[in-house]
Amino acid sequence: MSQNDLRGRVVLIAGGGKNLGGLLSRDFAAKGAKLAIHYNSESSRAESEKTLAEVKALGAEAFLFQGDLTQIENITKFFDEAIMTFGGIDIAINTVGMVLKKPIVDTTEMEFDTMFNINSKVAYFFIQEAGKKLNDQGKVCTIATSLLAAYTGLYSTYAGAKAPVEHFTRMASKEFGNRGISVTAVAPGPMDTPFFYGQESDEAVAYHQSASALGGLTDIKNIAPLIEFLVTDGWWITGQTIFANGGYTTR
Repeated sequence: MSQNDLRGRVVLIAGGGKNLGGLLSRDFAAKGAKLAIHYNSESSRAESEKTLAEVKALGAEAFLFQGDLTQIENITKFFDEAIMTFGGIDIAINTVGMVLKKPIVDTTEMEFDTMFNINSKVAYFFIQEAGKKLNDQGKVCTIATSLLAAYTGLYSTYAGAKAPVEHFTRMASKEFGNRGISVTAVAPGPMDTPFFYGQESDEAVAYHQSASALGGLTDIKNIAPLIEFLVTDGWWITGQTIFANGGYTTR
């Protein structure tokens, strides 16, 4: 079976019910994969159930898992349910994240803790669980942010909490490599999703749209194929954080 043949393979996606995660769920389903789809809370249930229905309409076996992944036992339960349902896991993708745009001097301890729990802690223990439970020759991919290479203010907790993902990715790739498991991260530019707009003024949106060399915000349709490549034929790329942002940053 080639790396790109997803028929019968099991793909687990944290945050797989909407936005980029939802697109990945549908794309993998169309290629014959089985899907374990996570969503966080009641607010995203309806959209996640719609994604599940679309995935099943494409002929895929799939299930939904709801849980706050900052409670690490929920990460364990998610992986375990996928193994109990499908017999194993071949690909694990973490799209979970939270943005906060705020000056350092105004940021509270609670905001700091929340941002690092969602963006760092979840990423770390997701990779850890993947290392314990993925099949040999498995693939792991985490979504980071191109703000890691931007010279800007106001995103200290978001970019700061995503920065460790690069190190988690590199070190996990070294530790898991003897089992043929590749580990990567993808760092998109500002994506044209509701995740982005909640933090930004009209003026800031206009700036972000103009900042990329190719023009406009990052489209999830331009990110999904990269992730799909990295966890299939691009498996030889490992330990890397790939900046995919249309020239928003040069790294």
